[in-house]
Amino acid sequence: MNPKLKQWLIYLVVPLMAGLLFILAQIPRTEFALTFLIFSLLFAGMGLAFLITGEKINWIGIFVSGILFRLAVFGFAPQWSDDVYRFLWDGELLEMGENPYLQIPSEWQEENQNPDDAYLKQLFQNLNSPDYFSVYPPLNQAVFWIGAKASNGFVWNGFMGLRLILLLGEIGVFFLLLRLLRTFRKPESLLILYWFNPLVILEITGNFHFEGLVLLFLLASINRMTANKMTLSGGFWGLAIGVKLLPLMLAPSFLFSSQTRKDLAFWSGVSIAVILSFAWLWWDQSYLNFFQSLRLYQGKFEFNASLYYLFREVGFWIQGYNIIETLTKILSLATLIGIVFFSWKRRPNSTPELVDLWVLIYLIYLILQPIIHPWYIIPALGLSLLTNKNVFLIWSFAAIFSYHAYGNADFRENPIFLFAEYLLVFLVVYLDYFRPKRKLNLNR
Repeated sequence: MNPKLKQWLIYLVVPLMAGLLFILAQIPRTEFALTFLIFSLLFAGMGLAFLITGEKINWIGIFVSGILFRLAVFGFAPQWSDDVYRFLWDGELLEMGENPYLQIPSEWQEENQNPDDAYLKQLFQNLNSPDYFSVYPPLNQAVFWIGAKASNGFVWNGFMGLRLILLLGEIGVFFLLLRLLRTFRKPESLLILYWFNPLVILEITGNFHFEGLVLLFLLASINRMTANKMTLSGGFWGLAIGVKLLPLMLAPSFLFSSQTRKDLAFWSGVSIAVILSFAWLWWDQSYLNFFQSLRLYQGKFEFNASLYYLFREVGFWIQGYNIIETLTKILSLATLIGIVFFSWKRRPNSTPELVDLWVLIYLIYLILQPIIHPWYIIPALGLSLLTNKNVFLIWSFAAIFSYHAYGNADFRENPIFLFAEYLLVFLVVYLDYFRPKRKLNLNR
């Protein structure tokens, strides 16, 4: 393509995407048709930017453009998720010197009613889980406390404080991905598929989800491993676990990897980071309520699942009722067996092989779980850019179908949209893992 034409296309794509993000950030999640249209245009814009960019990128221009996209959604309340109110609620309790794990919000509010405290009243009225103990690990709570400090009694200030932290994390992800793409000898243009991705921008900067920080620590772990700084590598993995428990599922990959299996420095780093991250749970035996809520969350809620829904229908047919409690235990066991089996079978001998295994582990987990919120795929998306696997890139588009459920008062899911989402996902799983000669190859 003519270089001048490429330049003009970039000049056109970037402001258009920024404008569309600005509009989308204000559309209620109940307006699915308009949300889907604008999201699709944004994804197409990302694809166009990727296609017209050479393997060597002008990283400064790409970086500034991505920052512009994030600033486009910076000034709006989240439309797709209301989790942030629980984040600020927990942080406010910490700010008051109280333990956010000891009481459910409804009990705390009843015992500490203060009609003059409009801030806490506003937070409580917007909570989506007032009758559950907090399920967020202590390292997450530390970030919530910073958000509460920034709020100074105003929700909007809390939003800005949390967004600044998440934006700093995203900047770290950008530079780590750029460095690792060079280390792994991958085209630098692959960075666009994360940095311009509308799901990433909306779910992290727009909706305050912390999967971006999880990815930051996982990439930092990989980066230090490539430099043979194994204590730091283990420490960063431990911090990823401290933000969200989910990276703990990567443990079998380290146990079967020749790089880490017997590396005392690596496991020392992991131990230090995990102990420092979770020691707070011993405060007033907070771990009891924390793990109780985790069990309830895992055995009660359903959203955007794939194989789980198929097995659930079989359970209805056999038992005549929803067997969610039994089924989630069976699928959790199947997930563990699958992760251990493939970690043993692959036994990675290099960092690229280890990352490729991580992507497979995330895939096994997400395919078998009863609750798959779109932001759950973000760490796997970032990691997959260092491999030849494309399923999470396609899933980052297909996940938009799950938001159709928000158009209903009771969040009822439409099987047609679930089918459309997972048809795309399983098609690319097939191409990635079962027909490697014909798989999509974005690693030009």
